[in-house]
Amino acid sequence: MITATESAVREVKRLMEDHKLKDAVLRMGVRGMTCSGPGYVLGFDQEVREDDQVFESDGLRIVVDEQSYIYLQGTELDFTSDVHGGGFQFNNPNNLRSCGSCSGSCCG
Repeated sequence: MITATESAVREVKRLMEDHKLKDAVLRMGVRGMTCSGPGYVLGFDQEVREDDQVFESDGLRIVVDEQSYIYLQGTELDFTSDVHGGGFQFNNPNNLRSCGSCSGSCCG
């Protein structure tokens, strides 16, 4: 299962409204590996593919391709902001490795 926090859902819906993406879905995926695990990708898509896993979190449809789901299963998408800005964070329970140069949940 893939979930999203209330703050992540709110930010994604705001972005969808700003960019007039009424019928879009949020696509999460994995691209390559970093020293601490998978590199993440996040974007909007207009279609759901046959091999996609589909999840819903507070009315937000999240899709993940079959291959990425192997690495993303159990992940929670979060959005945090501070005085320097904000960003999405993948809270992935499958990330067991880390290095001294990154936190593992946002680099890649």
